[in-house]
Amino acid sequence: MNPILGWLLAAALLVSAFLAYGWQGVALAATVIVFWLLLQFSRALRLMKNAADKPVGHVDSAVMLNARLRLRMTMMQVVPLTKSLGRKVSVEPEVWAWTDGSGATVATTWSRGRLEGWTLTRPDEEAP
Repeated sequence: MNPILGWLLAAALLVSAFLAYGWQGVALAATVIVFWLLLQFSRALRLMKNAADKPVGHVDSAVMLNARLRLRMTMMQVVPLTKSLGRKVSVEPEVWAWTDGSGATVATTWSRGRLEGWTLTRPDEEAP
């Protein structure tokens, strides 16, 4: 969700609660908003806890990750696919990479917290 839209909805909830129920409504609306924020925080912590068990920048299959990526995904949607945190390749543009056991690498490019593109690089085939 867009953060600006979320805060506008929270403000609208506070105003409508005040108009309908007075200060008791504001207290209830504030409680609901804090509960929602705690749910989001808990979700982020659970995601990081699950990703902390794996090596940084490692994925089981880079080809499967490549097939499951979609434009405009957030990092909160990509990390569960990889089950690990990415390895930061560059700052500008923001690039994160994951590599599998065969050496194949998926490099993702990010802009404003959203996935803007990615490339799959496979290792050169060795001649027998």
